[in-house]
Amino acid sequence: MIEVKNLSKSYGSKLAVDGISFSAGESEILGFLGPNGAGKSTTMNMLTGYLSSSGGQALINGVDILEDPVRAKKDIGYLPEQPPLYLDMTVMEYLSFVYSLKKCKLPKRSHLDEICRLVKITDVRKRVIRNLSKGYKQRVGLAQALVGNPKVLILDEPTVGLDPKQIIEIRTLIKKLGRNHTVILSSHILSEVQAVCDKIVVIDKGKLVANDTTENLSHNLSADHKLTVQIEGPTKEVKQQLEQIPQMVEVHLNRTIEKTIGEYELNAQEGCDIRREVFKRMAARNYPILLMRSSELTLEEIFLKLTTGDFYGNIDNGGAGR
Repeated sequence: MIEVKNLSKSYGSKLAVDGISFSAGESEILGFLGPNGAGKSTTMNMLTGYLSSSGGQALINGVDILEDPVRAKKDIGYLPEQPPLYLDMTVMEYLSFVYSLKKCKLPKRSHLDEICRLVKITDVRKRVIRNLSKGYKQRVGLAQALVGNPKVLILDEPTVGLDPKQIIEIRTLIKKLGRNHTVILSSHILSEVQAVCDKIVVIDKGKLVANDTTENLSHNLSADHKLTVQIEGPTKEVKQQLEQIPQMVEVHLNRTIEKTIGEYELNAQEGCDIRREVFKRMAARNYPILLMRSSELTLEEIFLKLTTGDFYGNIDNGGAGR
């Protein structure tokens, strides 16, 4: 549904977006991440046709946004960070205006009523937008993006400024929309991206630095060399046995849960999978392994590693992704 090929944008001598390529398939929710100034908004504006590119292509359902913008834009619903609302209109007046502006051919009354039900604004459809809460204004902004039932939804910070209850409701709605639409979601709330998106794209300084699922990125970046285990047995003996594993770099006893149960953090040589060897050694001594999990990276850690090469513990500049 969306295909970006070597897309770039220059402002004079400054290259804001540097030849990035990615795609989003039908009924896929793609998270679009990057630090401030990375080129996210520029890329989204090129995808929606608000900005022309300096090079490359942005295809919406196979249509180049530059070569045939009218046809391409028919398949796009866009919610910018600040929803484009006319505050003196009622909700239905505004949606009727958007319906006319998009030259929508669907049955007007039933189509707009369906959208209002979907985004849960039916009870405020006769109210003036100026008098609505921030959460309802955001819903009205999402409603206008859905007018015409576009195949692609591009949502820029859709939950910014909302309270926790409203954030959960909007997240649930986005997941529901992802069943029938291709969605690109830009957000600074990394837990939101992790909860909603099927795949993430990360850009930094205008360049693409990641394009994969969160699980794959976490697995590849942490390289399976860190483990957290809980083992029942005398902690001194267990630690000694673990330290004798050839590929082991460090064994740290995190805590003692009970007198005979310890939680250990195991750091092996990078690229080494020591799980089988841990199991064999503990089984030979009848020390039950009660828990074993890979210490894979969170999306927050992935983001920081990709854009700064570091983690919170070593960051002095306040965290690029916060």
